[in-house]
Amino acid sequence: MTGPARSAGLLLYRRTGEGLEVLLGHMGGPFFARRDAGAWTVPKGEYDADEPAWDAARREFREELGLEPPDGRAVPLGEVRQKGGKVVTVWAVEGDLDPAAVVPGTFRMEWPPRSGRTREFPELDRVAWFGLERAREVIVTAQAAFLDRLADHSP
Repeated sequence: MTGPARSAGLLLYRRTGEGLEVLLGHMGGPFFARRDAGAWTVPKGEYDADEPAWDAARREFREELGLEPPDGRAVPLGEVRQKGGKVVTVWAVEGDLDPAAVVPGTFRMEWPPRSGRTREFPELDRVAWFGLERAREVIVTAQAAFLDRLADHSP
Protein backbone atom coordinates (compact mmCIF):
# COMPACT_ATOMS: atom_id res chain seq x y z
CA MET A 1 0.00 0.00 0.00
CA THR A 2 1.41 3.39 -0.93
CA GLY A 3 1.27 6.48 1.25
CA PRO A 4 0.14 9.97 0.31
CA ALA A 5 1.76 11.82 -2.56
CA ARG A 6 4.80 13.78 -1.42
CA SER A 7 6.14 17.08 -2.73
CA ALA A 8 9.22 19.07 -1.81
CA GLY A 9 10.03 22.70 -2.46
CA LEU A 10 12.11 25.77 -1.74
CA LEU A 11 10.64 28.96 -0.33
CA LEU A 12 12.92 31.75 -1.49
CA TYR A 13 12.91 34.77 0.83
CA ARG A 14 14.59 38.16 0.97
CA ARG A 15 14.82 40.97 3.49
CA THR A 16 13.63 44.43 2.48
CA GLY A 17 13.06 47.71 4.30
CA GLU A 18 9.46 46.56 4.76
CA GLY A 19 10.40 43.17 6.24
CA LEU A 20 10.53 39.68 4.79
CA GLU A 21 9.26 38.89 1.31
CA VAL A 22 8.73 35.43 -0.16
CA LEU A 23 8.64 34.26 -3.76
CA LEU A 24 5.46 32.41 -4.67
CA GLY A 25 4.22 30.99 -7.95
CA HIS A 26 0.68 31.20 -9.31
CA MET A 27 -0.43 27.74 -10.38
CA GLY A 28 -0.81 27.45 -14.12
CA GLY A 29 -3.58 25.84 -16.10
CA PRO A 30 -7.26 26.53 -16.52
CA PHE A 31 -8.39 25.64 -12.99
CA PHE A 32 -6.50 28.53 -11.39
CA ALA A 33 -6.57 31.10 -14.22
CA ARG A 34 -9.13 33.37 -12.54
CA ARG A 35 -8.25 32.64 -8.92
CA ASP A 36 -5.93 34.56 -6.65
CA ALA A 37 -6.60 33.44 -3.07
CA GLY A 38 -5.39 29.87 -2.61
CA ALA A 39 -3.84 29.74 -6.09
CA TRP A 40 -0.27 30.71 -5.13
CA THR A 41 2.24 28.12 -3.97
CA VAL A 42 5.80 27.47 -2.92
CA PRO A 43 7.65 26.21 -6.05
CA LYS A 44 7.53 22.47 -5.43
CA GLY A 45 6.83 19.13 -7.01
CA GLU A 46 6.33 15.46 -6.39
CA TYR A 47 9.14 13.00 -5.83
CA ASP A 48 9.58 9.26 -5.38
CA ALA A 49 10.55 7.57 -2.12
CA ASP A 50 14.04 6.80 -3.45
CA GLU A 51 14.89 10.49 -4.01
CA PRO A 52 15.92 12.56 -0.97
CA ALA A 53 13.41 15.36 -0.34
CA TRP A 54 16.17 18.02 -0.37
CA ASP A 55 17.37 16.89 -3.81
CA ALA A 56 13.77 16.89 -5.05
CA ALA A 57 13.19 20.41 -3.71
CA ARG A 58 16.21 21.73 -5.64
CA ARG A 59 15.28 19.79 -8.79
CA GLU A 60 11.70 21.05 -8.67
CA PHE A 61 12.84 24.67 -8.20
CA ARG A 62 14.89 24.26 -11.37
CA GLU A 63 12.01 22.59 -13.27
CA GLU A 64 9.28 24.98 -12.10
CA LEU A 65 11.22 28.23 -12.50
CA GLY A 66 13.84 27.37 -15.13
CA LEU A 67 16.53 28.85 -12.86
CA GLU A 68 19.19 27.37 -10.60
CA PRO A 69 18.21 27.26 -6.93
CA PRO A 70 20.22 29.55 -4.65
CA ASP A 71 23.06 28.06 -2.63
CA GLY A 72 22.29 29.86 0.64
CA ARG A 73 21.77 28.18 3.98
CA ALA A 74 18.63 26.07 3.98
CA VAL A 75 16.22 26.52 6.87
CA PRO A 76 14.00 23.43 7.28
CA LEU A 77 10.35 24.50 7.60
CA GLY A 78 9.03 20.97 8.05
CA GLU A 79 6.00 19.56 6.34
CA VAL A 80 2.27 20.11 6.03
CA ARG A 81 -0.56 17.97 4.76
CA GLN A 82 -2.69 19.75 2.17
CA LYS A 83 -6.46 19.33 1.86
CA GLY A 84 -6.12 16.66 -0.84
CA GLY A 85 -3.76 14.62 1.37
CA LYS A 86 -0.46 15.52 -0.30
CA VAL A 87 2.41 15.96 2.16
CA VAL A 88 4.63 18.94 1.31
CA THR A 89 8.14 19.42 2.75
CA VAL A 90 9.78 22.85 2.38
CA TRP A 91 13.08 24.57 3.08
CA ALA A 92 13.52 28.34 3.12
CA VAL A 93 16.59 29.77 1.39
CA GLU A 94 17.54 33.43 1.37
CA GLY A 95 18.12 34.79 -2.11
CA ASP A 96 16.83 37.09 -4.77
CA LEU A 97 15.71 36.70 -8.33
CA ASP A 98 13.88 38.70 -10.93
CA PRO A 99 10.46 37.16 -11.61
CA ALA A 100 10.84 38.26 -15.25
CA ALA A 101 13.77 35.80 -15.58
CA VAL A 102 11.58 32.78 -14.80
CA VAL A 103 11.07 30.29 -17.63
CA PRO A 104 8.42 27.94 -16.22
CA GLY A 105 8.19 24.25 -16.91
CA THR A 106 5.01 22.97 -18.55
CA PHE A 107 2.50 20.15 -18.25
CA ARG A 108 -0.02 18.67 -20.68
CA MET A 109 -3.65 17.90 -20.02
CA GLU A 110 -6.86 17.35 -21.91
CA TRP A 111 -8.61 20.70 -22.28
CA PRO A 112 -11.48 21.37 -22.49
CA PRO A 113 -12.54 18.26 -20.55
CA ARG A 114 -13.67 15.32 -22.70
CA SER A 115 -12.71 17.23 -25.87
CA GLY A 116 -9.99 14.79 -26.89
CA ARG A 117 -7.62 17.74 -27.32
CA THR A 118 -4.44 18.02 -25.30
CA ARG A 119 -3.02 21.43 -24.42
CA GLU A 120 0.18 22.51 -22.77
CA PHE A 121 0.12 24.85 -19.77
CA PRO A 122 2.88 26.40 -17.64
CA GLU A 123 3.39 24.80 -14.21
CA LEU A 124 3.43 28.34 -12.80
CA ASP A 125 1.96 31.07 -14.99
CA ARG A 126 3.66 33.85 -13.01
CA VAL A 127 5.81 34.37 -9.94
CA ALA A 128 5.93 37.35 -7.62
CA TRP A 129 7.38 38.60 -4.35
CA PHE A 130 4.95 39.06 -1.47
CA GLY A 131 5.24 40.47 2.02
CA LEU A 132 4.24 37.84 4.59
CA GLU A 133 0.78 39.30 5.28
CA ARG A 134 -0.19 39.44 1.60
CA ALA A 135 1.36 35.99 1.03
CA ARG A 136 -0.92 34.55 3.74
CA GLU A 137 -3.93 35.86 1.78
CA VAL A 138 -3.02 34.12 -1.50
CA ILE A 139 -1.02 30.99 -0.64
CA VAL A 140 -2.54 27.49 -0.60
CA THR A 141 -4.14 27.36 2.87
CA ALA A 142 -2.02 24.57 4.37
CA GLN A 143 1.20 26.20 3.12
CA ALA A 144 0.58 29.31 5.25
CA ALA A 145 2.22 27.32 8.07
CA PHE A 146 5.54 27.67 6.20
CA LEU A 147 5.20 31.47 6.31
CA ASP A 148 4.59 31.36 10.06
CA ARG A 149 7.58 29.05 10.59
CA LEU A 150 9.82 31.32 8.50
CA ALA A 151 8.68 34.38 10.47
CA ASP A 152 9.35 32.56 13.77
CA HIS A 153 12.82 31.53 12.61
CA SER A 154 13.88 34.87 11.14
CA PRO A 155 15.64 37.45 13.34
